[in-house]
Amino acid sequence: MGHAIAQGDAQLIQAIPEILEDAENDLTHRFRFSIQLTFRRFIGTIEEVKLIEEKLREIVKQDPICTRLQALEGVGPVCAILMKIALGNTTHFKNGREAAACLGLTPVQHSSGGKEKIGSISKVIGNKKLRSALYKGALAVVCQLEKRESRSQKDIWLRELTVRRGKKIAAIALANKTVRTAFALLKHDAEYQPQLLVA
Repeated sequence: MGHAIAQGDAQLIQAIPEILEDAENDLTHRFRFSIQLTFRRFIGTIEEVKLIEEKLREIVKQDPICTRLQALEGVGPVCAILMKIALGNTTHFKNGREAAACLGLTPVQHSSGGKEKIGSISKVIGNKKLRSALYKGALAVVCQLEKRESRSQKDIWLRELTVRRGKKIAAIALANKTVRTAFALLKHDAEYQPQLLVA
């Protein structure tokens, strides 16, 4: 009989020791040993990731560009560094729209019979790591927005888009806007100033 474990590292870390300590379950000694060994490696990996993330946060705090980029909605330390590397000094992009397209955050366009059709986001082209980090951060913003009131014009835009097109489309749209805004910030050496709603 199987053992159901809820998704997430915390649930797994809590469940595995309980399963291993249960002498009455149907796990063989050999399989129990294999799980225990794998679990130790998993815990070690988790601890290593935490150390890397701490070092990363220290690096970001000392980098003024990364600090500015983190002011954008859904941008954390990893995303900030990846975006700084990808955008560079912005000279290899004509504008923010081109930067977002090169990173794979604009829909693929298909032309047929003189008509252009907008397709889905390509999973092949672009910077996969940065796109994934931007999407996850943007999706977190979309989900958090459901639990609080709108604070800015961007919140209102994002909320309306979520209602019309769904969370995933809204997250991609926000990721696209984030890259374009980041490009403008780096190009003009500016600070991010969201348009807050008047109380």
